[in-house]
Amino acid sequence: MRRHCLAAVAALAVTAFSTACSGGAPSASDAKHSAAPSGPTTTRAPAAGAAALPYGPGPQTKYTVQTQPAAGTCHFGTENGQPLPDAKCTPGALNPKVTPSTLRATICKTGYTSTIRPPESVTGPEKSANAKSYGYTGSPHDAEYDHLVSLELGGDPDDPRNLWVEPPSPSHKPGAGPNNPKDAVESKLHTAVCSGKAQLAAAQKAIATDWPQALAKLGLD
Repeated sequence: MRRHCLAAVAALAVTAFSTACSGGAPSASDAKHSAAPSGPTTTRAPAAGAAALPYGPGPQTKYTVQTQPAAGTCHFGTENGQPLPDAKCTPGALNPKVTPSTLRATICKTGYTSTIRPPESVTGPEKSANAKSYGYTGSPHDAEYDHLVSLELGGDPDDPRNLWVEPPSPSHKPGAGPNNPKDAVESKLHTAVCSGKAQLAAAQKAIATDWPQALAKLGLD
């Protein structure tokens, strides 16, 4: 029995020495499990992660033009051709006035978003500056200055973290103006939240982190 124990200890020592000398290189089995899974083609900056979305200042009686990220510091991603914002520049930001207890008086009340939307005199200059942040050189007419978490889902109206120049989608007709699939996703999520089929926070997180898959993630597609 003692000889067997000594042999086992020696074998373990050899294994540890071999691993240390090889720099801890993974085995073929380890490499197989760590390989990137196949699936939809996605390129993007690091996602916002599991942290809760930040709150912005909320609706203002008078909006002022907000400073945008420095030119060229933000980079678009894509998911199956659909544009994604840079999570470092545009993680999303929430309207503190919108909570589960205030839904009926805010986003589920007809006309609410029109009362908190910043004027074009503010969003126009912001859009131009944000286009430089992202290095967008396409037609400004076809790009939407988009609230990542839409106003109808409780996104902050004018926090720079919640706004980005959204390029047109692949199926977009040049010159037709902003018309992106994200708008339909936002509308369906709004309906689900106001009907009680989806939780507010879950809908906000889904649209902010991966809008093309938001409905699927919440079982609403």
